[in-house]
Amino acid sequence: MSETSTSVENGGNPEHDRGGTYSVKGKEFTRDTRYITTRVTADGRDGFAVEPGRYRLVAARACPWANRAIIVRRLLGLEDVLSLGLPGPTHDARSWTFDLDPDGRDPVLGIERLQDAYFKRDPDYPRGITVPAVVDTTTGAVVTNDFAQITLDLSTEWREHHRDGAPDLLPDAHRDEIEAVNRRVFTEVNNGVYRCGFAGSQEAYEDAYARLWTALDWLEDRLGDQRYLVGDTITEADVRLFTTLVRFDPVYHGHFKCNRNKLSEMPVLWAYARDLFQTPGFGDTVDFRQIKEHYYIVHKDINPSGIVPVGPDLSGWVTPHGREALGGRPFGDGTPPGPVREGERVDPAHTPLR
Repeated sequence: MSETSTSVENGGNPEHDRGGTYSVKGKEFTRDTRYITTRVTADGRDGFAVEPGRYRLVAARACPWANRAIIVRRLLGLEDVLSLGLPGPTHDARSWTFDLDPDGRDPVLGIERLQDAYFKRDPDYPRGITVPAVVDTTTGAVVTNDFAQITLDLSTEWREHHRDGAPDLLPDAHRDEIEAVNRRVFTEVNNGVYRCGFAGSQEAYEDAYARLWTALDWLEDRLGDQRYLVGDTITEADVRLFTTLVRFDPVYHGHFKCNRNKLSEMPVLWAYARDLFQTPGFGDTVDFRQIKEHYYIVHKDINPSGIVPVGPDLSGWVTPHGREALGGRPFGDGTPPGPVREGERVDPAHTPLR
């Protein structure tokens, strides 16, 4: 951007996903979208061919952008071909850390900090150490951290390794509509909550707030007579919206000042979110404790006390939603994923599904 910018993420006040800046002129949060865009593809055209066991997906449960990749990996049944590394919910200005693992080291990569894999790729890597990241286990170097492309490639480039009955999250007949919905959801909702939370002025905050609620009202209306965002099955669009909605009441409503309504006060979106949460592959990837610890502890500029709220009550997530009456086939012609793998289960104390 032309005006001076000040870092508010992955620096003195680290953030957990994508680096971000706000302009001094308007105090508006602007997300850094410069990713490592190398791709893992079936034909290996970027030098990284799909190969079972070669790559490790590093994806913190706390992060909504990483949560997408965890959900898609599970829905498609890629657990046996793409291993999963899980950093803890908090980090410092330097990097995500593997503090949940024995001795604080990722058991496959052998590193304590995700930054080691970034520096293995580029010793002078200049930007934020972000999740999700795909790491080549043969070299220990990050291949890509392009979160939007990662899930698209899992659906397309990794197709040969999908489980029997895996859903088509990117059906050709709806691809254009999915892309259009995703663009609006990203700019106004996924990123919109951050534009509220990190606004540097009252004017910037109120503008972000108005845009967010315009989009949420649009979604409330859109989903009033259809079960899913696009077509009659779960698609990539639903995955992308879900990871923001599931964090809304625990975090964004209060912490990011997105407080016109709670999600639980929006009848359609609340029922839609519960429908997805109760669908295998969605709620069983969610750890509310880690989500709250991340935002309330890491964001010292917003919450200097570091106190993590006890609430909200999570029991509503497993109440009946009634969305079956709208029809739809969650997995299309496919089937639900099987039980969560040992070692990847969410602590039963931290999700109402257990």
